[in-house]
Amino acid sequence: MSSKGRPYRTFFCEGFEILVGKAATDNDHLTFQIAQPYDAWLHVAGGTPGSHVVIRNPERAVIPEPVVLHAAGLAAWYSKARPAAKVEVHLCRAADVTKVRGAPAGQVQIARFKSLRVAPKPFTNDPSERD
Repeated sequence: MSSKGRPYRTFFCEGFEILVGKAATDNDHLTFQIAQPYDAWLHVAGGTPGSHVVIRNPERAVIPEPVVLHAAGLAAWYSKARPAAKVEVHLCRAADVTKVRGAPAGQVQIARFKSLRVAPKPFTNDPSERD
């Protein structure tokens, strides 16, 4: 599936679709109009600007660790933290992401999240290239 003309990039990993926002307004659209409550949502920690990342999960299955690591690497890659060796990325359900009234585009609050430390890497289909 091509991402051209869409407000997000599309990747596939082990049968899961991973969507990566392209800009702040696109991040809002992806998070609040495209993502479903049971999808996984990722973003770099610490208020660092970056893309919102969604792992589609229509079957509400347990998302395999390699898929989560691919998505976390993409969240780090498509952020201002890209030059770092390791980046902290927050992971939660899309249902746990909220927008404060009047907040700028792309700025959200999250609840019940998990933190991962990953290397920023562009997408690859080879799991051996992931940290």
